[in-house]
Amino acid sequence: MTNVLDDVTAVILAGGMGTRLRALHPDVPKPMIPVAGRPFLYWLTAWLASHGLTHFVYSTGHRAQQIESWCDGDDFPELMRLYRREKEPLGTGGGLLNCLDLCRNYVLVANGDGLIMDGIAALLSLRHAAGVDGGLIGVAVEDAARYGSLAIGEEARLIGFREKVPGRGVVNGGLYLFRTALLHAHYCAGPLSIERELIPQMIKAGVSLRVVCPETAFIDIGTPESLSEAERFVKTHLRGICSHAEVQSPVSASAR
Repeated sequence: MTNVLDDVTAVILAGGMGTRLRALHPDVPKPMIPVAGRPFLYWLTAWLASHGLTHFVYSTGHRAQQIESWCDGDDFPELMRLYRREKEPLGTGGGLLNCLDLCRNYVLVANGDGLIMDGIAALLSLRHAAGVDGGLIGVAVEDAARYGSLAIGEEARLIGFREKVPGRGVVNGGLYLFRTALLHAHYCAGPLSIERELIPQMIKAGVSLRVVCPETAFIDIGTPESLSEAERFVKTHLRGICSHAEVQSPVSASAR
């Protein structure tokens, strides 16, 4: 049976504008775009819940009411689902820091438009690694031109982020783990990027972040091309995941 992670909050970054998909879905926030009969956010939540996560916070912004109404709905009655709306666009880092008062001791951060099929358990295990403050999942790809790549040092330590250049590399999978106290220590108000500002600040301050590099499938729905592949991806990789039979401690709630 999957262990319930009582010390971890999953923060889902769901406030982006989704400009590249606006022509296809002008009235729907990107995480709520239907995939295989459900909002994409449903599949992301189900997948994270299958790893024992029961406490979720959704950082909302663009067309926030649709996501918040979904959180208040009947899906996942066994989970605690909260949300926090941005008063202005805050970016990934600002959206995360805006949710800190709702979070437990550790924060698993996920982009609301992506799914990665392995590495979550290894990432969560960094909570027990001596001298490690957090980490992220990296994925090896043949061409990192679209994403940029990670600079990785000894013992899988994250050194920084490289610019987008063609060729094989390890790219950011969009899943992070941080101690909540660490995020409080690096708090600043206003717009902020996790990748361009928050993590570089941490690295400069000597924070130890590790990169977990599974061989795994992943997808983001940020472009029309990747969105067209999403239904096949979900049906291939998430069959049987919807029952949440292994999730414990049923509770339901929401917050504004």
